[in-house]
Amino acid sequence: MSETPLTVGILGGMSSQSTIEYYRLLDEGINEALGGHHAADLVIRSVDFGEIERFIREERWDDAGAFLADAARDVEAAGADFVVMATNTMHRVAPAIEDALSVPFVHIVDATADAIDAAGIDTVGVLGTAAVMEGDFYAERFADRGIDVIVPDDEDRTLVDDVIFEELTGGVIREESRNAYLRVIDDLVEAGAEGVVLGCTEIDLLVEQSDRPGVLLFDTTALHVERAVEYSLHGVR
Repeated sequence: MSETPLTVGILGGMSSQSTIEYYRLLDEGINEALGGHHAADLVIRSVDFGEIERFIREERWDDAGAFLADAARDVEAAGADFVVMATNTMHRVAPAIEDALSVPFVHIVDATADAIDAAGIDTVGVLGTAAVMEGDFYAERFADRGIDVIVPDDEDRTLVDDVIFEELTGGVIREESRNAYLRVIDDLVEAGAEGVVLGCTEIDLLVEQSDRPGVLLFDTTALHVERAVEYSLHGVR
C-alpha cells in the first residue's frame, strides 16, 4: 500500500448523478481500507452536461473529444495522479483524452472486461446509451479480450436510451422503467448472454444485482471505482 494514497482525478458531470456516485463510492472504498475518518483524495472537474448532450445528439464526437481533453488537462493540472471519467458513453472519445494527459487514464471498459474474465464467461449483453449499444468502441475493446457482445433490438435500444436521458440523468427513478429494464435483461439472457453489463454509470441507480439474482450483472460504476480505489492505495499498474 502506498504511504499516501494517490490523488484520484474525476472527469465528471455526465451526469451529476453518476459523479455523485463516484464521489460517494470512492470515499467509502478508501475509508473501508484505511478506517477512521479517511476518505479519498479527489480532484473533480464537472463539465456542463448540456454541452455534452448536444455533442452526443449532433454526433459531434471530435468536438466532444476536444472539449473533454481540455477538461482532463484541468484535472491533471489540479494535481490528479490519474484520471477516471465518470461516464460510459464519453469513453467513445477516450483516445483524445488519453493523448491530452501525461498521467494515466483508467478506462472503464478495461475494469469491466477484467471482471467478465474473472467470472469465466465470454458473452455478455450490454445496456447503455445508444452511443454505447450501437457504437463499436465498447464492442471492439471487449473483442480484443475475447468477449462477445449482444445488444437489445432497435425498439429496446430506444427505450433504454430514453430512460437514461429523460429520467436517470435527472435522478428520476420509476418502477415502470425498472420493470422494462429487467424485461430487456431477461431478453438478452434468452438471446445467449451469460451476463449483462450495466454500461451506463446511472443504470445502477435503477437496477441492482438483487433484482435479478440469477443473472450476473456487471455494474460498471462499481467496477470502475474499485479499480480507482486499488490504484489510489497501491499505485497504478
